[in-house]
This record gives sequence, structure tokens and C-alpha cells, in this order.
Amino acid sequence: MPTPSPGYSITARVEAPASPRTTASLTSAVSQAGGALTALDVVESRADRIVVDVTCDAVDADHAAVIEKALAATAGVVVRKVSDRTFLLHLGGKLEVVPKVPLKHRDDLSRAYTPGVARVCQAIAKNPADARRLTIKRNTIAVVTDGSAVLGLGNIGPAAALPVMEGKAALFKQFAGVDAWPVCLDTQDTDEIVEIVRAIAPVYGGVNLEDIAAPRCFEIERRLRDLLDIPVFHDDQHGTAIVVLAALTNALRVVGKQIEDVRIVVSGVGAAGHAVIRLLMAQGAGEIVACGRTGVVHSGQEGLDDFRGWIAANTNPRGETGSLTDVLAGADVFIGVSGPDLLTGDDIATMADDAIVFALANPDPEVDPAAAGEHAAVVATGRSDYPNQINNVLAFPGFFRGMLDAGAHEITDTAMVAAAAAIADAVTDAELNASYIVPSVFDAAVAPAVAAAVRDAVTH
Repeated sequence: MPTPSPGYSITARVEAPASPRTTASLTSAVSQAGGALTALDVVESRADRIVVDVTCDAVDADHAAVIEKALAATAGVVVRKVSDRTFLLHLGGKLEVVPKVPLKHRDDLSRAYTPGVARVCQAIAKNPADARRLTIKRNTIAVVTDGSAVLGLGNIGPAAALPVMEGKAALFKQFAGVDAWPVCLDTQDTDEIVEIVRAIAPVYGGVNLEDIAAPRCFEIERRLRDLLDIPVFHDDQHGTAIVVLAALTNALRVVGKQIEDVRIVVSGVGAAGHAVIRLLMAQGAGEIVACGRTGVVHSGQEGLDDFRGWIAANTNPRGETGSLTDVLAGADVFIGVSGPDLLTGDDIATMADDAIVFALANPDPEVDPAAAGEHAAVVATGRSDYPNQINNVLAFPGFFRGMLDAGAHEITDTAMVAAAAAIADAVTDAELNASYIVPSVFDAAVAPAVAAAVRDAVTH
């Protein structure tokens, strides 16, 4: 059975007999139903009855319902209400606007707003570059989406994408002190998206494109970079690529191999796969074979778009054809940025000795991590409930912090490789092992290190 997760945490408020056995009964009910109990809190007490908040983690929403039924079936227990703690956290949204300056009396108001603010407006009109110094622009990012490729949920639209963009903005602030705001656009027309972002750009110091489907995302990023004098960064592409390179750098250290000597198979040729391949090549990867839904990408294929055409022209030097499992045999590294359950443990067994497996599809990876671990030397996923989580939060907060601090807008391979090196170097030789190839997302030293590396790369 999959492991219970805090993402499916519930609190059941139950009424139960005031008996010494009640706690044991409630604990047993949760445990036998497969839940992970995290708290029991008595919130009300009478002579013969108590009210208890039972908090536990479940595997998914259906499993939470099973736990509720188990509690209700316990002798003497009445379930009053069950709350989904994830939904409770999102009530009213996860962001707010808080003034940075005091507004306590008339003098404050006269400087922050009219009449004093007019002089600041005039200064910016005279010298537009002062907007970066005198407004929120210098530290503010737009998190832009059209809701067309949200997590593993697909095209769910802008309103449904908003909770993810709120979370992204919160991560920017928490890990790098960058102010970010969700911009969820009710259009999936490339021209309209480019024009809207161009028109709102004066407010922002950078644009983080998020969850926009390929191949549209490539054109949107390219055109906005040509139009704007602020950094434009598609995190699904470049954030993923940076963290994958960092993790692979350390995984190769664990197994004693060099990137130029290994054979790498990449499953997924969308936004993330394209960017991963480009950055690995920039770091000197020797041989890469890419696979899409129809099998190996090769130069003899017809009907490839420009981006998959680039992959076909720059990878697969042996001109191999066939399926993912065909080319996986003998490979040193597997990187999956595609979909769930494409491989088995037996497939991983065909790889080279000391193989490295990055199965990054979320929430269900390309291969079961436990099955992969029976044959591979290093296994990583995109999930928080397994070791070696490949998480973009290691990259994008610090990356934008560095770009904003440098006042730079051109995002280069050099800057991204520098960011990856900073993440990899956050794991010391004493810490490095097969289960710890990337630092924790809560390591407070990572974002400043990435920012410094990026700042140095773009200013020199």
C-alpha cells in the first residue's frame, strides 16, 4: 500500500466515551485502516463523554473515507465532522498584501500617497529606469500561467491553476525574499498571452512562466525574451533542468562516473525533457537518447516540430530506433519527465552496473522507486516521501534572487550551470551518499548560494 501523506491529512472530530480505553480504541481504528496518526486532542470533556480531534494522514481521498468509516465503526464513537486539512489551509488563499511603510497619521499618508507621491511619479517619468529603485519592480515577479499543463492534472484552466500559482509565489517569498504574484490568464492563444505579459511588464522585475503546455511554451518564452528587458524563465523547463543537472552531478560522484562517459536515456520530450537535454549537453553529456510517446526520437522521423526536430538532430548519435525499453538496456542513466508506470524493476535490471534512475513524473513516477532500487545504485523521484526529491524549489527562488540583484535579464546556459553547481555543492563530501544527492528544500543556505552563483555568472 502507498505511504500516507500530509497532502491527504484529515482531522475527524469524534464524540467518544470518557473511558481510559478510548485513546487506544481510536488509535487502533486509524492504524488498522492504514492511516498514520499524528495527533489526538481532547477539545471538550463531560462526565461521561469526551470530544476528540483525531488527526491523521491518508494515502488519498478515498483512503480518508475508509479511515472515517473505521472511526465511526468503533464502539461508542460518533463522528461529528471530518475536515480535509489541505482544503482548510487554502481557505481564503495563501497570500496577502502587507504595506512595507507605516500609515499611521496624516504625515505618513502625505508621503506614501498624495500629494507627495506625485513627485516620485514625475521623477520616474523623467527617468524610467528609476522605477526599479522607487517601486516594487526591483523585487517582484509575475507568476504567469494559462492553466494548460498544471502539475499532472492537464488543461484545467486559469482559475483551477490559481492555488498552484499562489503556492509558487509563497515559495519565492519564503526561500528568497522575492515578492511574487499569480497572473492566471483566461486565454491559451499565444499572441494574446505574449501581448498581455508585455503590457503588464512595467510592474515586474521578472516573469516566471508556469504550467503552460508545450510546444506553445517555447514560443511564448522566446518572444517575451525578445520583447522585454527583464528575465523571463519557464520554470517547468529550466528549473527542472537545473535541479536534474545538480542531482546527476552528485549521483555520478556516488557511482564514480563522468558525465561525458555515460549513456543517458531521457523519457519525455516536452518542455522539461527538452530543457534537461539542452542543459546536460551544455555540461558535456556524451550520449543522450530521447524517447517520446511513440518511442525513440531519431533523425529519420517525420512530422517533428522544431523543438523535437532539434532533439532528433542533436541526440541519438547511433541512430537507434525502437521503444524506451529497447534503448534502456545498457544505459548508465535514466531520466523520466514523462508519465507513470512506463517501466518495471526488470527493465531497470537491464541497465549498466551502478545505474542511476531519476523517475520524476508526479505524483506517480515512471517506475516504482522500490522496484528500481533493487537494481539501480541511485534512485530519485519528484516526491517528498522518498529520498532524493528532485524539486524545483531548490532552483527558482535563488535563481530569480540572483537575477534581480544583478539587474540582469539575459538567462544563459552559463547561469543555469552555475546554479546547478551551487545546488550540488550544497551537499558536502561527508554528507553525500546514494540516498542524499541533493540538499533538503528547507536548507536555508541553498537559495543564497544559488543567487550568488547566478549573480556572479551574469555579471562576469
